[in-house]
Amino acid sequence: MAGRINDDDVKAVRDAVPIDAVVSEYLQLRNAGGGNLKGLCPFHDEKSPSFQVSPSKGLFHCFGCQEGGDTIAFVMKIDHLSFSETVERLAAKAGITLRYEEGGYNPGHQRGERIRLIEAHKIAAEYYAGQLGSAEAEIGRKFLAERGFDQAAAAHFGVGYSPAGWDHLTRFLRGKGFSDKELILSGLSQDGRRGPIDRFRGRLMWPIKDVGGEIVGFGARKLRDDDNGPKYLNTPETPVYKKSQVLYGVDLAKKDIAKVSRAVVVEGYTDVMACHLAGVTTAIATCGTAFGGDHIKILRRLLMDNGSARVIFTFDGDAAGQKAALRAFEDDQKFAAETYIAIAPDGMDPCELRLAKGDEAVVELVQPRTPLFEFALRQIVRRYDLETPAGRAAALDEAAPIVAKIKNVASQHEVAVQLAGMLGILDTQFVVRRVAQIARWQRQGGERGPGRQQQPQRTYDTPAPAAAPSGPALNLRSPAHRTERELLKLALQRPELVSPAFDAYGADEFTAPPYAAVRQCVQDAGGATGAPSDYLDTVREAAPNDSVRALVTELAVETIFAKTVDEAYAGDQLVTVRLRAVDRRIRDVQGTLARLGAHGDPEQLAAVQNELWVLTQYGQSLRNNGAAAL
Repeated sequence: MAGRINDDDVKAVRDAVPIDAVVSEYLQLRNAGGGNLKGLCPFHDEKSPSFQVSPSKGLFHCFGCQEGGDTIAFVMKIDHLSFSETVERLAAKAGITLRYEEGGYNPGHQRGERIRLIEAHKIAAEYYAGQLGSAEAEIGRKFLAERGFDQAAAAHFGVGYSPAGWDHLTRFLRGKGFSDKELILSGLSQDGRRGPIDRFRGRLMWPIKDVGGEIVGFGARKLRDDDNGPKYLNTPETPVYKKSQVLYGVDLAKKDIAKVSRAVVVEGYTDVMACHLAGVTTAIATCGTAFGGDHIKILRRLLMDNGSARVIFTFDGDAAGQKAALRAFEDDQKFAAETYIAIAPDGMDPCELRLAKGDEAVVELVQPRTPLFEFALRQIVRRYDLETPAGRAAALDEAAPIVAKIKNVASQHEVAVQLAGMLGILDTQFVVRRVAQIARWQRQGGERGPGRQQQPQRTYDTPAPAAAPSGPALNLRSPAHRTERELLKLALQRPELVSPAFDAYGADEFTAPPYAAVRQCVQDAGGATGAPSDYLDTVREAAPNDSVRALVTELAVETIFAKTVDEAYAGDQLVTVRLRAVDRRIRDVQGTLARLGAHGDPEQLAAVQNELWVLTQYGQSLRNNGAAAL
């Protein structure tokens, strides 16, 4: 075992490395007054900063979770290091040579595991970078050049090349004193039939650094057709590399992210390079995994989640990119920052965009465009036919639970109103109430909200599907349904009073599905005009099933609810049913206008506006003139 580090050296390290400089590598610090600094605690989730640093005292303390201590304690806690590993790491930064009281200077093979693995990655990165200039790496240099990256760009990002042989790096690191066990543990080597071999062979190499700037892994890009591996191969999970907890480029971007309170999330290593070279120096990317909760924790500490913070996601415009955006939206509420999505009109990623249109196009792309919630909701509602009541109802059923996840009540209300506009539902308060109801359900332990049996009764534009009539068990308390029932009874019992007007009515003018089915039976039987003596038998035979046939029979024998059954009463039923259908259509058209907005196609807007005018005039005529307007 290594000896104990000399106490004077420990003190020298503690004094030489300012605590605020170390902490600033992991989170954004701001003035807290009295010479202290504050930020979001990296050891527990919080929305307002309770973590304070005193540079003059060399101490930190969180008033939320009670973690505290000096520089060494902070690094030990955040990077899960032992005391000696931490002192060694900080001493290396400060250029201090440590003395060990039992056993003299600490030989390399006795140093802590994390320190050894980090050192192996550092040496490997230097080796790969050196290999990029070799003759074998010409294919890699060509790959970079074709994407607009010169030698200076490769050097800035530490891009290298892994030779195609079996164990070039493994033998090189052995020569540096690393054991086979350490090489396997680091993920740089893997077990072969005759011992360890290189994990990465014949590929372009990107070093992946943690927030503190230490290399913890690599991303490797396939270059040759005879390489049967995946397009991108990343370091496996190791004691120092957890793919869900690293962001490529964060070491380069963190200062500017903290400075401007903005982060740009892209999808790949070359996209990060393209953004930074174009001047978007806040770009970062995940490493072979979806953007998730641990990534959000890293960004939150850098952004401090102030009111002006922005996170912009740039996903490809294809289906996979849209799916990634929806996954990101699922975690949206873990940010206090506003989140946006930027997709190039032609679907190009930032690397392709820079190559095709230059740096300015990349800068323009990542300007906040569409709020992520709006993009996600539009991706959902576009799958439904919003011109039909059933389509709007289904879209609302899927989208409302997502809006309900928004924790801020004011924001939830605002987004619910915008959802109503997307769907073309003019009764915005219905949508707001629906979202609030689901939010309450979710807080009580539900997930997507109450099932259909527990949903509130739908409004005018959300009738149930017309596939399975429920027959006489239909709830007749709705005035609209009762009028439809009366009109059908007249059409079956006294067809002469409602024809020929009734035969011009479509099945869609009956909002109750069973009544729409009966109306269709009358039409299939030849209509109510000039009804023959076997008229009822013909209508019953036209029924598609026993349920509808039973309802026809019921309506044919049920008493009509009028003291005087005459043309005036029949006319009132005809007008009421038609007027309600016209009013529904007017609301549909108004919803279409709301969806089209001011920027819709001029011809389509004109056609919709003309239809609205015609419907409005017809509705007014029905109100003024009654049955004479039919």
